[in-house]
Amino acid sequence: MELVSKSSNNPYRRYYHCGYAVSKKLSNDNHTFKWVDEAYLDEIEALKMKNASLAAKLETVTMERNEFERIVFENVQMKLEKEIFERVEEALVESSSTMKKMMVVVVVLCMGMVGFSKLFG
Repeated sequence: MELVSKSSNNPYRRYYHCGYAVSKKLSNDNHTFKWVDEAYLDEIEALKMKNASLAAKLETVTMERNEFERIVFENVQMKLEKEIFERVEEALVESSSTMKKMMVVVVVLCMGMVGFSKLFG
């Protein structure tokens, strides 16, 4: 409960006091009493500590995420390189096979031309 001081030392200064103590008009009861301005300062300090803790956790999570992203990137890069290599190998095998066929056709045509030139020449 928030109250206003009526003392001569702290006139009109706001403070918190336990509602139970106020309702029973207890004095010197060791119940919670705190000046409002001090309570705000304590709350600000507690929030600063919590903020620092959250910042540290965020930094840890960010570092872990960066590491995870690096690993994923490397894995994707390796898979892409492997796939490109396999496609290049397939293209080389296919072009080699096509070249062999073309060479056979060229040799057969050359032999045919030589044969025809000897026949008609």
